[in-house]
Amino acid sequence: MWWKILLSCILSILPIIELRGGIPLAILTGLNPWLAFSICVFVNILITPFAFFFLDRIHVWLLPYVWYKKSINKIFERTKKRSQKIQRRIDNYGMVALMLFVAIPLPGTGAWTGALIAWLLKLNRKKAFLAITIGVIIAGLIVTLAFTGLVALFKTFI
Repeated sequence: MWWKILLSCILSILPIIELRGGIPLAILTGLNPWLAFSICVFVNILITPFAFFFLDRIHVWLLPYVWYKKSINKIFERTKKRSQKIQRRIDNYGMVALMLFVAIPLPGTGAWTGALIAWLLKLNRKKAFLAITIGVIIAGLIVTLAFTGLVALFKTFI
């Protein structure tokens, strides 16, 4: 049982995959869907303070390394384009825009990208953390409900 939880947690903290992969894996390996939701969402929420810490401290320390600078510049360029769209929405709708961005359960719209956007736009950390947390919870609910529905639908045809 512990390896199922550990593997789901690892997937839930990976950029791009996040809880969109962790929750389905946990459910497929036999965990109760709401236990899977709770664990994966909690672990995914923990990413946000780590992401801010990384961007504030470790990022600056790694910038002199060419391999890191090349990699991170590609990520920053893609995220800057998204953050410009989000910036306009944040100006109009406040942190709700960041929350909705994170809540969309698609690759590249989770806690990592939300934290990176908040960092790039120099948003208030507490408000951004709250918006990202609510977005992760909403995304977790969507993924859990959609995946359990798909599993139930699949079982009816087998």
